[in-house]
Amino acid sequence: MNTKKLTVIGLGAIVVLFFFLGLNAYTKRVQNAQQEQVKAEQARLVRMHSPVFGPQGAPVTIVEFFDPACETCRAFYPIVKNLMAQYPAEVRLVIRYAPFHQDSDRVVKLLESAKSQGKYQAVLEALLAAQPAWADHGQPKTEIAFQVAEQAGLDLAKARQDMERPGMQALLQQDIEDLTALQVTKTPTFFVNGRALPSFGPDQLAALVAEEVAKARK
Repeated sequence: MNTKKLTVIGLGAIVVLFFFLGLNAYTKRVQNAQQEQVKAEQARLVRMHSPVFGPQGAPVTIVEFFDPACETCRAFYPIVKNLMAQYPAEVRLVIRYAPFHQDSDRVVKLLESAKSQGKYQAVLEALLAAQPAWADHGQPKTEIAFQVAEQAGLDLAKARQDMERPGMQALLQQDIEDLTALQVTKTPTFFVNGRALPSFGPDQLAALVAEEVAKARK
């Protein structure tokens, strides 16, 4: 290989290196800006209407901004459940809605109607299990989601009535206002006791939860 080729390869490697360094620096700036915003807007993390799994008085709170049509949210659901099982007295999960996909707002209202019937977790897990059948992002088949909810025990006629209540839209609008203020742009987005993940991934979530649990045990 001649010197010219080596020089070109070396320059290419330097360009790639600077690209990744720049990308990493940009990501850190975005994360830091979001964390500062979260500190200033703590009241926006949890609302009275937010669905909660786990002990109300748990010292560690995972807040998840969640879209029922999001494949990654579906993948993370068992991961979060396992974390809660690992720390049954110390960790709770708070669900916030981020209906970024088409027609996700209707499925969110369906879930909220299930909550009023005491069927929230059953309907949520049924919808996630059946997500590939109804959550086509280009052309979602939300009627299939309704059928799945009914099969999970939901009184569908009552649910359809509940979904039309003005308070349902107000609830959804509050979550949208909060996610906007907190600079949430993708799902799932997690905060653990108000702290954002240092980077996205199941290991990072588990590590942050473990850190907060350790603090609570001191």
